[in-house]
Amino acid sequence: MNNNTKQIVLDKRYLRMAEIWAENSYCVRRRVGALIVREQMIISDGFNGTPAGFENVCEDEDGKTKPYVLHAEANAITKVARSNNSSEGATLYVTASPCLECSKLIIQAGIKRVVYHELYRMSDGIDLLVRAGIECVHVPDLSE
Repeated sequence: MNNNTKQIVLDKRYLRMAEIWAENSYCVRRRVGALIVREQMIISDGFNGTPAGFENVCEDEDGKTKPYVLHAEANAITKVARSNNSSEGATLYVTASPCLECSKLIIQAGIKRVVYHELYRMSDGIDLLVRAGIECVHVPDLSE
């Protein structure tokens, strides 16, 4: 197995783990999971949801996402910021492509590679990451 094939196999495994992690989300509309991996070690994880100490209800009475709900990427990045780890040069695995706001955080966190499964409804986040020189990899099929 060459290095490229090994990387594809690892990417799919980490994305499947992010899919499982998304199951922790209390959000009804969409559950998203994220992992930050550096040197083949998971250094942080996150899923979309409300800030710590808030009720675990992501949508209002009309089914719209509350404005203070954090995205999975933001949760993973802030979690690593509170630890002794660094996300410099890391890979972010996320079940849906990042939005524009999360892409800004990804750039500032020093993450160099983003691997995602589903396409978000807008591509402006991925466009920004590419502009910043971050490698973006879309993996539509998670089977090995």
